[in-house]
Amino acid sequence: MALLEVRDVVVRFGGVTAVAGVSFDVEERQICGLIGPNGAGKTTLFNVISGIYKPTEGEVRFAGQMATGLPRHRMAPLGLGRTFQNLALFRSMTVRENILAGAHAEGRAGFLANALRLPAARREEQAAAEHARSLLALLDLEAVAEVPVAALPFGTQKRVEMARALISKPKLLLLDEPAGGLNHGEVDGLAQRLREVKRNFNLSILLVEHHMNLVMRVSDKVVALDFGKKIADGSPAEVRADPEVIRAYLGAEATAHAA
Repeated sequence: MALLEVRDVVVRFGGVTAVAGVSFDVEERQICGLIGPNGAGKTTLFNVISGIYKPTEGEVRFAGQMATGLPRHRMAPLGLGRTFQNLALFRSMTVRENILAGAHAEGRAGFLANALRLPAARREEQAAAEHARSLLALLDLEAVAEVPVAALPFGTQKRVEMARALISKPKLLLLDEPAGGLNHGEVDGLAQRLREVKRNFNLSILLVEHHMNLVMRVSDKVVALDFGKKIADGSPAEVRADPEVIRAYLGAEATAHAA
């Protein structure tokens, strides 16, 4: 059984079909890249998986459980962590505070225990603080831990958001355009960190990304969309050579030359 199962998902907005019957799986400890030209339906499908949209048809299963239509606040406890293309950080808070804000999904002590500062709540706080320290080290954020995120470069803020998603200990990390706005050196660093995150946290990653070089370097599997339909699904080498993918990105003339 796959960790994530997307089955025949259709999303319509009025008379427009944004996703047209897409199915694919993400296995445990796998990095899966979701690619496609602008308007291919990647972000819409991503929003279905993360609970922002409810599909018109089809279903999403996560770790064997039905996840279709679950509200967003149920997703983190289920084991899904997410970053956003447009950063969703608390800009006046420090890096450490932003990361710790993501730990609430792991909390089990309850409101009363937290309000009364009972031992269970204090233990959870200590565990979250220790986990935050390890994430600061892993993502090279120790030097800016006490700096407000608004004062940091965009690439650094991207790492903060990833750390905040990771502190909830997800089984599947959803990354929305993690290379967006990064320079060449930062993209190289991101590729290395994605491999480290997969290895250190024993999790799966699904990333929506326009940066084809990054996707092909880090992914175990790639799913390609065009006009809301799946046009390829396989290893990076298989998808890169697929005529439909070449046509979607480069046009019919390029496909004819490739043949």
